[in-house]
Amino acid sequence: MLFQHFRILVENRIMATLTNTEVSMNTTKTALVLGATGGIGGALARELVARGWRVRAMIRRPAAAPAIDGVDWVGGDAMRREDVVAASAGAALIVHAVNPAGYRNWETLVLPMLESTIAAARASGARILLPGTIYNYGSGSAPVLRESSPQRPSSRKGAIRVRMEEMLREAAADGVRSLVVRAGDFFGPGAANNWFAQGMVTPGRALTALVYPGSPGVGHGWAYLPDLASTMARLVEQGERLGAFDVFHFRGHWDADGTAMTAAIERAAGRALTMRRLPWFVLRLLAPFKVLFREMLEMRYLWQEPFELDNAKLLRFLGSEPHTPLDQAVRLTLEGLGCLEAEEGCALPA
Repeated sequence: MLFQHFRILVENRIMATLTNTEVSMNTTKTALVLGATGGIGGALARELVARGWRVRAMIRRPAAAPAIDGVDWVGGDAMRREDVVAASAGAALIVHAVNPAGYRNWETLVLPMLESTIAAARASGARILLPGTIYNYGSGSAPVLRESSPQRPSSRKGAIRVRMEEMLREAAADGVRSLVVRAGDFFGPGAANNWFAQGMVTPGRALTALVYPGSPGVGHGWAYLPDLASTMARLVEQGERLGAFDVFHFRGHWDADGTAMTAAIERAAGRALTMRRLPWFVLRLLAPFKVLFREMLEMRYLWQEPFELDNAKLLRFLGSEPHTPLDQAVRLTLEGLGCLEAEEGCALPA
């Protein structure tokens, strides 16, 4: 009788241990993605699902959420701290990929949203992943940028980006871990809020010409979103090796003189295109009436000077950087934007 009682106690203890282990494993594999309807947020959500993570994404109206296999949508507003804290319960990672739509109201929205994420990470113990940009670096910066390069922003958005990283660094001293991965201009299947889709090509339009925003001979960096998402996920999964506040540069596709990207688009189209320069003077004339044009003008310097990201630290840490060949990445992007058909070619701006 005593032996049977002892056996039951042992079995119960074993089952409790296994249950706690399972809960722990699930917790360490749960991610909350803020901004999953955007390019990098959506790419990260898909990549994490593919790597076996449980992914929860927060959106104001879950009924309007896009269908992403393996993603659970929950209602909430990134401006409401209590919403983000509640959505992050049990998460080991919070992806902070949320930005105001159309570049509007950065000054009043961006920092409060990050404050909500920091509060949620403090409550859940999750690590924050912030997709970084080169906005931190102002005009006149060194042409090759390392993680430790001086940040002297020359735009309002750049100053906000610098402050965002400062907030994460300050929070790290209080036990909130974070990871920043800086990259160049995004492009990828289904990603429409970027220079590739809004400045160079127009989804769904018949192909007649290609618009390029950069100055002749000036290099430009591009980040193919599936490669960037894979890199970020690999870094996150090296959690114990990461610092409390860590920064990495993703090199992506470096176009040394601004011709590699346009040539790849022409190859995808299967014919030569009429090349046009972005009419910056028109944007200047219309800027008083359209927020997007004002914001584009503010970042023009990034197309007039080279900003190449040095990924030596990333290579030492991971051993390699995911790198889809440019022609393949461009073709998949154009197909994803609905502007490249199987036989007819691509739809770019007239």
